[in-house]
Amino acid sequence: MGKTAIVLGASGLTGKLLLNRLLEDEEYTSVKIFTRRSLGLVHPKLIEFIGDLLSLQEFKKDFTGDEVFCCIGTTAKKTKDKAIYKKIDFGIPTAAAKLTRANRIKSFLVISALGANYKSNIFYNKTKGEMEKVVLNQKIPNTYILRPSLIKGKRDEDRLGEKIGLIVIKLLGPFLLGKWKKYRVIEAETIANALHALAQAKPDYKIIESDKIQEIGAHL
Repeated sequence: MGKTAIVLGASGLTGKLLLNRLLEDEEYTSVKIFTRRSLGLVHPKLIEFIGDLLSLQEFKKDFTGDEVFCCIGTTAKKTKDKAIYKKIDFGIPTAAAKLTRANRIKSFLVISALGANYKSNIFYNKTKGEMEKVVLNQKIPNTYILRPSLIKGKRDEDRLGEKIGLIVIKLLGPFLLGKWKKYRVIEAETIANALHALAQAKPDYKIIESDKIQEIGAHL
């Protein structure tokens, strides 16, 4: 009998790419996505649940499967209100992790960010770090937290500041060696590949920095 995957954030850049990989993978017989609005995608494996992800607990009876992939994330530009920002970037992943534990799902994979640290004075880094802490405290057997650097890929919305940052970091890329290698730009497709690979391999480590994500996902 095949596996069932759960994907949160399937409408986003990395989430879309991951969803496509999972639908193509013969090991999965079904892929559940939880989203605010339909993706308009028709596939025999795909099961959509439409609703408010800020009230994820309401999906508890349907939140069942073998692996949970959380690709949820917003930006300061897109969500200027810090309280709402935290409800999304902290609230949804932590609620998902708690449901994963409650429903005895063995694998939880979540995208965080480079520099995540719950002790940080930077709101973005602190929020991601606090999220990671709660996720790890759930003690889900196969927990993987990915910390990508600046993500490159074709987005639906225009992010001028991010485009400038990508250009600068890409130019610096060849000079980012050793411990600085993790700051190189990373492709969204590479992250999706790494998420997929980690779910199959189930290594012992929990935190995966951007250079390690690159190593895992670059050749798939």
